[in-house]
Amino acid sequence: MDYEVISSEVVYTGKVFNIEKDRITLPDGRQTVRETVVHGGAAAILPIDNDGKIIFVRQYRHSAKAMTLEIPAGTLEKGEDPKVCAVRELEEETGFKAEKMEYMFKLYSSIGFCSEVLYFYKAEGLYNGTLNPDDDEFIEVERYYPEEAVKLIKEGKICDSKTASAVYAYIAEKEGKL
Repeated sequence: MDYEVISSEVVYTGKVFNIEKDRITLPDGRQTVRETVVHGGAAAILPIDNDGKIIFVRQYRHSAKAMTLEIPAGTLEKGEDPKVCAVRELEEETGFKAEKMEYMFKLYSSIGFCSEVLYFYKAEGLYNGTLNPDDDEFIEVERYYPEEAVKLIKEGKICDSKTASAVYAYIAEKEGKL
């Protein structure tokens, strides 16, 4: 199927993302408008401590108007390798470094309207680094076994899609299903 972009304009420019409004041609020749949140991508890290627990961060997310429990993650700098971002964000948000940082998978955070691609890494062999959150981040670190994390997802206490995706992928991997 052919979709052609006829025109594109940035209708909002922000600190973290822009919004573009495109006029496109549909396969049947009609035209319509699509809006896209344009985001440069991010890296997400599933840190596993030496006891087999996943390290999570609890932080305020304004879109949810709540403190949320998530895996550490951060926005890619322009042109930055996602693994470099993952290494940086793990230490900044949790205070840990990893002997092993292994690529897991990538996905769009919300493909229906957002261009953000998340690159997932599993961090193992953790050792102390330096906690250094951004100036506007107030983070609490928590640890849960994977089975506890699944329970928290089912109870709605973990409601972040990247976190649920990483937890379930990790469990599937551990069970030999990946």
